[in-house]
Amino acid sequence: MAWFDREFIAVPDGNKNQLVYKWPDVNIRRYSRAMVNADEIALFVKSGHVVATMGPGRHRVDANELPVLGALVDGLTGGNFYRAELYFVTTRETTGIKFGGRLADITDPVSQQVVTLRVFGEFALSVRDPAELITALVGTTDLAAPAVVENWSADLLLKSMKVAVTQGISRGDWPVLGLAGELEPIESAVLRQTNIALYEYGLRIPRLGNFDITLAPEDAERLKRLAKDTTYIRLAGDFQRYAAGELALGASEGFARGGTGGEGGFLGAALGINAIQQHTGNNNTPAPALPVAAQTICAGCRTPNPAGARFCMHCGTPVAASATPRCRTCDAELTATAKFCGACGTPTAAG
Repeated sequence: MAWFDREFIAVPDGNKNQLVYKWPDVNIRRYSRAMVNADEIALFVKSGHVVATMGPGRHRVDANELPVLGALVDGLTGGNFYRAELYFVTTRETTGIKFGGRLADITDPVSQQVVTLRVFGEFALSVRDPAELITALVGTTDLAAPAVVENWSADLLLKSMKVAVTQGISRGDWPVLGLAGELEPIESAVLRQTNIALYEYGLRIPRLGNFDITLAPEDAERLKRLAKDTTYIRLAGDFQRYAAGELALGASEGFARGGTGGEGGFLGAALGINAIQQHTGNNNTPAPALPVAAQTICAGCRTPNPAGARFCMHCGTPVAASATPRCRTCDAELTATAKFCGACGTPTAAG
């Protein structure tokens, strides 16, 4: 470093936005001029301890002006240098710091579905106590690296948000679908927990900027479909009625595509019949029995189908209109005009 550079000490223009700036030289020439801006404080650190501070203004680095510097004199230089680390810490609020990432895999209490939550946003950071910040992090964190404190705070904020959001959803305070409407209480809970952790480091996050908690796209689609199905089940009265209606409405389109079911089998294993019935309060309601009638047996999978069905309800195989009708109760063959099963006496559709 040039001799002229040692005569004037200040934060370079390119580092003005850093929360902490470390002067690169630990040998500070006696009588150097130090410029501390109005939103800064300068700290001399020796062996991890703050031994002197300089507030805003112009200062001459000299033990006559700052008597505590006498303990920093480097005897090997004839008293012409003070040996210490010099840090400039901004006292203003630093805004627009980015944070975000994956929060957690969590079970939605309503649907019992495991979903992945993510968050992205910004926050503001301020120094509550510059001396505590330096003494807490010096030796464990590379304070000479740009934005290291901001990045470290962002990681701590994300960790606190994982805990707060997971606990809030598990308690039922916040719904997984509709988190965008709960950002204010989420922010309060996250800041409270984060600032408790930051207190011993002399830092504070006064507020979050724009942030959003989202579901993975496939999880969002699953829960939206579940919400729709749950509403329809409530209107239909129970799952069996809803399923029968879905089959009736979607059979033509689904079977025309080669016998595949509707949208991924509409509910089934993807959503869980038990979770749906529990959510609608109908888990203890027995399903109404379907009327006993003559049926047409599918030649492919042997599933009974209503008389006159054109496609099998189970596999989508075309059912021949001329297939022999059978009794649903005993599977005996029936004539087209029989009103009762000749084997067991069960009424048929013709009756």
